[in-house]
Amino acid sequence: MASRRDFFKSFAKPLNQIPKDVSPLVVRPPYGLSESLFQSECPTCESKACVASCEEKILFIGVDGTAQLSFASSGCTFCDDCAKACEQGVLSLGESHYTEKIAAIFQINTQACVAHNQVICFSCKEPCIDDAILFNGMFNPVIDRDLCTGCGFCISVCPVDAIECSPLEIKEPIDKGVAQ
Repeated sequence: MASRRDFFKSFAKPLNQIPKDVSPLVVRPPYGLSESLFQSECPTCESKACVASCEEKILFIGVDGTAQLSFASSGCTFCDDCAKACEQGVLSLGESHYTEKIAAIFQINTQACVAHNQVICFSCKEPCIDDAILFNGMFNPVIDRDLCTGCGFCISVCPVDAIECSPLEIKEPIDKGVAQ
């Protein structure tokens, strides 16, 4: 018996115009203090304890030696374990800008999305605990960027890979003694 995912994929074959050979984007784990710390400190870390601490198995070390996320099989629960395990101080729970949000923008490719092409599908909405995926009618899902934490659980469940993720630059931490 075919799975629900296979059923939806059969509808999407003519819709799936997204090239698969595009290099993956670098999405950083939550609690990152700055991109410059990822570049300078991650490659010098020998333990890679952050990766071992991730129960969802979405954290990995890229070819450049830095911590990166992949939502291909799961999403981030914001359990804090990666930040607690980070020996280099790249990930931290103690900074003033700490937030349970991944620095990325998620959006739905309306050409690839089966719901936007008149097929009833709520695959992305079901795992979204932040209620960030809204349906304008039955066939028009959108991601509310104000509600989305970037957890990524919607990506692995989409039967046609219609949810796209674009990383945002992690800004340097704000010096508490400097006026904005």
